[in-house]
Amino acid sequence: MTGLEGARSLGERHGLRLAVRPRPARDAGILIRQPDSADLIKEMRIERVQLWPDDRGYFLEVMRQGMGLGAELGADSLQVSCALSYPGTIKALHYHFEQTDLWAAAQGQLQVCLYDLREDSPTFGSCNTLFIGTLQPWQLLIPPGVGHGYKVIGPDPAVLVYVTNRFYNPADEGRLPYNDSGLNYDWETQHK
Repeated sequence: MTGLEGARSLGERHGLRLAVRPRPARDAGILIRQPDSADLIKEMRIERVQLWPDDRGYFLEVMRQGMGLGAELGADSLQVSCALSYPGTIKALHYHFEQTDLWAAAQGQLQVCLYDLREDSPTFGSCNTLFIGTLQPWQLLIPPGVGHGYKVIGPDPAVLVYVTNRFYNPADEGRLPYNDSGLNYDWETQHK
């Protein structure tokens, strides 16, 4: 436990202390519908991705070095990666102490869960849900200490392209199970 009531420590590195602040109700957190939402976790950034559709398909611009959210990666050691996931797959939740991620869904639809693990953040313990992909082409800049994961929704596989400001380093990555009782995140379809 940490000094914060009921919080479960995940560790500290370079002054960044991470912990899970238990969420009392099982839900999907705050739905983010606009990139400039006041409810967005502190230091998270969202921009619309440039998408050019035509009669052959579409062209998606993931990142321009030194421009837009890509400029905020500020690194000489950029790595570009891609993950294909099948419908219903949940890849969650992981976090980094040092690495910043820039996500763009190139195909399909993702339900993205973001959880602020940073004890010193004004939004510590906040949970956001975003829906990104072909229907909502958003780019997400995810800072160190913000837990992130996704579920593929809809009938088609999804492709996530992500750029990181560091080369892959397993020692910088932590993981929480998708059904962690402290996160209390509801991955089920919300029947409204």
